Amino acid sequence: MKRFLVLLVFAGIMVSCKPKQSLVTTGVERKTQVALKGDWVINSVEYSGSEYFKVTSFEIADAKCFEGSEWHLVSNNDSGTMALKKAGCPDYSSDIKWYVTEEKQFVLKLLKEGDKPRKVTSGYILIVSNVTENSFDLTDKMQVGGSSGKVVYHFKRK
Repeated sequence: MKRFLVLLVFAGIMVSCKPKQSLVTTGVERKTQVALKGDWVINSVEYSGSEYFKVTSFEIADAKCFEGSEWHLVSNNDSGTMALKKAGCPDYSSDIKWYVTEEKQFVLKLLKEGDKPRKVTSGYILIVSNVTENSFDLTDKMQVGGSSGKVVYHFKRK
C-alpha cells in the first residue's frame, strides 16, 4: 500500500498541464455559443486524484485556482475576458477569443496584450456539456502517469 501511495504521488508530480494545441477552424455551433453568452463564475473544479496531485490549467495556475474565476463571454464576436480571483493564487487576467464547434468543442485562445487573435494559432480545446440557462461544464482531457483523466470546470451564471 505504501508503495502504491508513493507511485501515485510520483505520478502526480509528473502531471503539470496539457500544452497548447494547434487550432483548426471548423463550423461554429451558434445555438450553444449564444447560450454561453454572459457573465460566469467557475463554481468548482474537479478531477480524480486531486487529493494527491496538482494540475496546472492553461499553463497559468493550479486548476483549483480557477474556482471563483470570472468569465465574460460575448457570442456575437467570439471574444471575452477571464480573471482569477482566488486568494493565494496568481493574479491573472486575459482577453480571450472563443467559439464552440459543431462537435461541441469549446476552443479557447488566451490573448496577451497586443496579440491579434487571428495571429494566435494555438490554444485549448475542451468539451462543452450540461448546458442550461444558468450553468455549463467544460471538460479537459489529461494524462496522469500513463492513464487518461479529465478536469471538469463547473460554470455558474453570475
